[in-house]
Amino acid sequence: MFWDNLSPDGGDRPDGELAAAIAEHFGSFDAFAKQLTAVTTLVQGSGWGVLAREPLSQRLVVEQVYDHHGDVGMNTTPVLVFDAWEHAYYLQYRNVRPDYVQKLWSLVNWTDVTRPTWPACAAPACTASRSPATPSPTPSGTSKAPTAACGPSNRPPTATCG
Repeated sequence: MFWDNLSPDGGDRPDGELAAAIAEHFGSFDAFAKQLTAVTTLVQGSGWGVLAREPLSQRLVVEQVYDHHGDVGMNTTPVLVFDAWEHAYYLQYRNVRPDYVQKLWSLVNWTDVTRPTWPACAAPACTASRSPATPSPTPSGTSKAPTAACGPSNRPPTATCG
């Protein structure tokens, strides 16, 4: 995934639904970039800075994964990863990880980051556990049809997962 997330023609910023989700969940692209830069730069030892989607809320989150000790899943789907292992940057950047991380921003392949995993594969999480034909009981004994939240601002995803 790391190598696919990079391109010599990369850089700039995402557009479309990913850009809207970043603005919604982080306030702005700059705030998101600052957060991902910080977690990647400050990982203790070696690891990763990750932009991921949390499948239940459909929110984007920034995570720090260190030393591959996190074999326990974080219940998120990574969409962009920054490698902070020394072998990734030491020959060019020595121990100046912040310079390496800044360079990564000019290489991000936003086309890859927005590939069909955003938001298409979220569709199954957006289906209610019961169909409207089988309403769920409420505490008062009446029935209420289930609802489901999908994607940014509870909009259903527009893409399909193939």
